[in-house]
Amino acid sequence: ILHIGLGTFRPVEVEDLTKHKMDSEYFEIPDSTADVINEALKGKKNIFVTGTSTTRALESSVTAEGFVKPNYGWTDKFIFPPYQFQIAESLVTNFHLPQSTLLMLVSAFGGHEIVMHAYREAVKKGYRFFSYGDSMMIF
Repeated sequence: ILHIGLGTFRPVEVEDLTKHKMDSEYFEIPDSTADVINEALKGKKNIFVTGTSTTRALESSVTAEGFVKPNYGWTDKFIFPPYQFQIAESLVTNFHLPQSTLLMLVSAFGGHEIVMHAYREAVKKGYRFFSYGDSMMIF
């Protein structure tokens, strides 16, 4: 369960990213979901995540051993480069707006230059941006 907050879409207006105040989003990762993910991790399978909010929820629920714990609550985790992802290995996400926390997470995941190249191509080809637009897979 995810409850996406409007603050997720608010542009970052500080130069020092560590000073940005991320709005919290509610999430739930039930036992059954954590079990499936952890079995995949143990089997060295690729963890394929859909969406930046799902990614934040998973990265907010990592144990010291690198597994996902069943968890529920609020996360204000702000992911931006450089960041070492512990769970997600592949990500499907929309094309996000400039200066958004979402674009920063995607840049941390795929590498800033690679993501910016993909965005330039998307603009050139007329892809739609934002929540109901086109999407991309990063792996």
